[in-house]
Amino acid sequence: MDISQQEINTLHPVPDAHGINLFEADASRNVLAAYLPEKLHQHLLPHLTRLGSLAGSRLDELANTADKNPPELSVRTRSGIDESRVIKHPAYIELERWAYSEFGLAAMSHRPGVLRWPEPMPPAAKYALTYLFVQAEFGLCCPVSMTDSLARTLKKFGDPALVEKVMPLVTSQDFDTLHQGAMFMTEQGAGSDVSATATLAHHQPDGHWLLSGDKWFCSNPDAGFAMVLARSEDAPGLKGISLFLLPRTLPDGTPNSYRILRLKDKLGTRSMASGEIRLEGAFAWLVGERGKGFKHMADMINNSRLSNGVRAAGLMRRALTEALFVSKNRRAFGKRLIDMPLMQRQLLKMAVWTEQARTMVFQTAKALQAFDQDESLRPLARILTPLIKFRACRDARKVTGDAMEVRGGCGYIEEWTDPRLVRDAHLGSIWEGTSNIVALDVIRAIRRENALPALRGLVDELLAQGEPVSGELAELQHERIEAAFKLAEQAGEDDDAVKARQVGTALYNVVTMAGMRWEARQANLPMRARLADMVLTHRLSARDPLTASSEKSDAALVEWLSQGV
Repeated sequence: MDISQQEINTLHPVPDAHGINLFEADASRNVLAAYLPEKLHQHLLPHLTRLGSLAGSRLDELANTADKNPPELSVRTRSGIDESRVIKHPAYIELERWAYSEFGLAAMSHRPGVLRWPEPMPPAAKYALTYLFVQAEFGLCCPVSMTDSLARTLKKFGDPALVEKVMPLVTSQDFDTLHQGAMFMTEQGAGSDVSATATLAHHQPDGHWLLSGDKWFCSNPDAGFAMVLARSEDAPGLKGISLFLLPRTLPDGTPNSYRILRLKDKLGTRSMASGEIRLEGAFAWLVGERGKGFKHMADMINNSRLSNGVRAAGLMRRALTEALFVSKNRRAFGKRLIDMPLMQRQLLKMAVWTEQARTMVFQTAKALQAFDQDESLRPLARILTPLIKFRACRDARKVTGDAMEVRGGCGYIEEWTDPRLVRDAHLGSIWEGTSNIVALDVIRAIRRENALPALRGLVDELLAQGEPVSGELAELQHERIEAAFKLAEQAGEDDDAVKARQVGTALYNVVTMAGMRWEARQANLPMRARLADMVLTHRLSARDPLTASSEKSDAALVEWLSQGV
């Protein structure tokens, strides 16, 4: 017997989206067509559909279980042998198998054959799949990103013999032979200030190095390989720091000389282990040039910052999907929530921030791919990376909180997804540089790398190839773009740290507005242009908070956003 939606709502008065396909519920899913070759896009669609179904059901179940059963540290075996072993819950291990083996998220940029595609995939493909996976499980996507980034940095700077030895291990889809990656950089006295690194590296006669010191915040601490910063030269600051590859197991099969002292009890990403490590003369290989460690590690950090942005964007998308589902399927005062004016305004604001992040993910991925092929294109990738890390990660905290509010009291209960999304969202603004640090990095990119002309060129190109702004908003758009770049140029010339956050926000909004107009035409998604109008009028234009607004919500846009949920 068929059951009507009204009967379902009576049986289940709190709408539960569990089981929906998170890819098919996404009205903007076809944006990807603007960033991938047609043949690859068509090849990936069945995989995205499958992952969307898993992310809304099985992977979500596993993620909830893993979140409630954090990893544990076994310091010794029962017979008294030191082991520093991280014991992971079976739910987390199953998630690892899906991410590393089934979908090859850490391998697909580095070797052919993943998902039966005959060559390595471009960043946009990897991030499209990661964007979906993270909507179910956020914590694991950190080790996946570090494994991918470690492979990238090793390929760029490592000795060819070392690359040949290690790459097959970190890009394997065979879970039993896979060696995951990590990055051990943070120390108690050297968080954002890497120049204060105190860990020492001692060169040995046979050419390898021994590392000694404490690393304070190490995620995925039992990874097969980790990139580590240590002081190798008798020189101050960054000049004395080199980059090393630290194996978990020595070439002869014995454990390397470092211990996991304890695991962190974290607010979010509870499924994934983060620990404190003491290096006790640990064997390591030098990666790149002596004394150039931070320069080499910066490549891995920038890749990780983009990954942070991808994860923030995915969290927002999951939160928005949940909010749209609840508002469409819950009634109050005789109406659906989604038909109420204030709810429409709230959903549209959430959608703007969510879709800006998605646009910035793919624009940054495209710039990163271009830079890998042509070193002269570095300035654009150099400024886009801190922009997405700064703004998208902050916006995720607001969007996930608003989605919790849409669900109401149930949204505050740990049985639902909302609390996990809120807790995980706070991570992005801290790891790989806090908001202040990455905002200042935007100013550095402007001053030291002359990145502003490249960014302006991108914005002009996107607008020229995109859906034109409506006549009534054309003058406002031109004026706001000019004002944003003038602000950024002045802050760069003056090295004005106080304006760094304002500049980062302004440039992020300009780039995403232009990107949405480009996507609207390239992917034939006219509603992207309406979202771009909202970026212009709500995020780039000043509004008097004491003047009553007569603006009505775009009901057609709300209806489009809620398709599929």
